[in-house]
Amino acid sequence: MKSMLDTSLDILFGVSVGDAAGVPAEFKSRQELLKNPIHGMTGHGSHDQPTGTFSDDSSLTFCLAEALTTGFNLRRVAENFINWRYDGYWTANGKVFDIGITTNNAIGRLVKGIQPDLAGDFEEYSNGNGSLMRILPLLLHIKDKPVAERYLAAKEVSSMTHAHIRSTIACFYYLEFALNLLGGKDKFEIYSELQHTVSSFLDSKGIKPVEKHKFGRLLIDQIHLIPEYQISSSGYVVHTLEASIWCLLNTDSYKDAILKAINLGGDTDTIGAVTGGLAGLLYGHQNIPKDWLTQLARKDDIEDLAFRLSKYFEV
Repeated sequence: MKSMLDTSLDILFGVSVGDAAGVPAEFKSRQELLKNPIHGMTGHGSHDQPTGTFSDDSSLTFCLAEALTTGFNLRRVAENFINWRYDGYWTANGKVFDIGITTNNAIGRLVKGIQPDLAGDFEEYSNGNGSLMRILPLLLHIKDKPVAERYLAAKEVSSMTHAHIRSTIACFYYLEFALNLLGGKDKFEIYSELQHTVSSFLDSKGIKPVEKHKFGRLLIDQIHLIPEYQISSSGYVVHTLEASIWCLLNTDSYKDAILKAINLGGDTDTIGAVTGGLAGLLYGHQNIPKDWLTQLARKDDIEDLAFRLSKYFEV
C-alpha cells in the first residue's frame, strides 16, 4: 500500500507537471498540434513563460493543499486564493499570468467577506473547469468518509468559485475516480463501477435528470471507444472531465496520457493538469519522466508541501 507521502507527491506532481507541460500549447488548435505536436516539457509558447512554469491550475491546487496541512477549513482556503490572486502566493515565478473570469469574480467576493461556499457563480453559463482543475488534494480529506460527506465536501470546495450543480457533479465524479485509483483498482473497472455508484448516488440526491444527462458519456457510454475527433478539449467542465478520462483510458503511462491530453489542443494546461492528477495516482510520481520533473518550477517547494500534507493526514 502506498504511503501518504507517495500519495501526496502523486497528486501534486501529477497535476503540476501535466499543467506545466500544457502551458505553452494553450489555445492552440488540434490541427496546429497535429502538424507540430508537443513531445515533452517545453517553454514560452502561448504565455511566453519559461520551461516548467505551472499555471493557475497548479497554484490553486497548492493553495488548497496548503490549507489542508492544518485541516479542512474553507476560510483558510479562501485566504490562500486571495493571496494567490493579489500577492502571487504559490505562483511559479511570482506573478499570476492566467486566471478564469469566474474564478476572478469569486475571489473578488471572497475579498468582500462573503461566506466561502457561497462565493462562486451559480449560473449555468459559469461551468468552466476552474474548480475541477484544483480539487484533487481534497481526496486526502475525504478518502475515509462516507459518500454523502465526500459529495458535500466536493460541493463546498467547488462552490467557492463554481457553484452550479454541474461543476459539483464533475468534481465529485473526478474525486470518486481518484479514490478508487487510490484503492488500487483497474481503471476500466473503476469506470464501469462509477456508472452505477455515481449514478445511483445522484438519483438519491434528487439531481435533475437533465443534469445527469450532461454526463451521459461517462455514466452510460463507453467513452474510451469514442473517436478523438468527437472528444472536445474546451474549458467547459464536462468537456475537460470527459477528455481527461478518455486520455487516461486510452494510454498506458503518465507520459503518454499527458501528451495525448495536450495534443488535443484548446485548454491544454487544464486538461493536462486534470489528466495528470489521475495519471499520477495511477502510475505514481516515480514514473513521471525525470527530465520533466527536474524542469518543473518550485520542485523543492512542492516536495516540501507534499511532506507537510502527508504528515497531517498520517496523524
